[in-house]
Amino acid sequence: MNRAVLIAGPTASGKSALALRIAAQLGGSIVNADSMQVYRDFRVLTARPTPEEESRAPHLLFGDVDAAEHYSVGRWFADASRALSEIEQAGRLPIFVGGTGLYLRALTWGLSSMPPVPETVRAKIRGEADSVAAAELHARLAARDPATAVKLRSSDRQRVIRALEIFEATGRPLAEWQASPGKPLIEPGQAISVFLAVERTELRRRIDARFDKMLAEGALEEVRAFAARKLDPALPAMKAHGAPWLMKHLAGEVSLETAANEAKADTRKYAKRQETWFRHQLPQFKWLAPREALEETLLRRM
Repeated sequence: MNRAVLIAGPTASGKSALALRIAAQLGGSIVNADSMQVYRDFRVLTARPTPEEESRAPHLLFGDVDAAEHYSVGRWFADASRALSEIEQAGRLPIFVGGTGLYLRALTWGLSSMPPVPETVRAKIRGEADSVAAAELHARLAARDPATAVKLRSSDRQRVIRALEIFEATGRPLAEWQASPGKPLIEPGQAISVFLAVERTELRRRIDARFDKMLAEGALEEVRAFAARKLDPALPAMKAHGAPWLMKHLAGEVSLETAANEAKADTRKYAKRQETWFRHQLPQFKWLAPREALEETLLRRM
């Protein structure tokens, strides 16, 4: 018997709906594997399960983290370990669902033992980064840690800063730390692992329709409250899809129509990157249409 079900896929592919159906039929508990749905500040903007959906099956690791925190893969791994133990002790089926590949890779392949970064080092690096463009930060990383820099996009400000922090704190490249993975929580062969494959035109339609629905349900008000907190722009929560453009609209820089269109375009690009990443990094996931994924899961569990 497989130990767990893992449901991945691009944003707006129907992962949450599938997880609920499986949970209802197999007595499952749903564990969040999405790096933005961990934040309590953004229920609507990140398409977190609604209170009604959460009442239909146990949900863990959704909306538990304040956006002011530097939540990481390491923290998620520790939280997921506790969630897995809790679910198994209750005799339920763990269903991990989300589109954050690094979370699911850590779950099934193990997590490198990263050193703690002293707060003084973190403050120093982030203070220096405040007035520096992302491309310049990437160039600094390339000069100190070329092995890590070549793996990161120059626009990925958050991960570049993280790599600079690790190098500053330890004197060793992040790539060296990542080369020694730890023990996985769930071996790849112990799980039913599916990636929801949605036809490209249909996926684009879903992404656009979902963003319009988010706006209608209060996403702009969520972002308004979030912006009022005036948090560090390097925080992970700042990358929630749609948040940067809606904050530009609230600042009077662009119209709401422009903000919505640009947010949709960014989300479509992200979905494409998700598909590419999973195809190359997690080959154990079986690519299936949502209905096929449900049938596959039920067949292998019964």
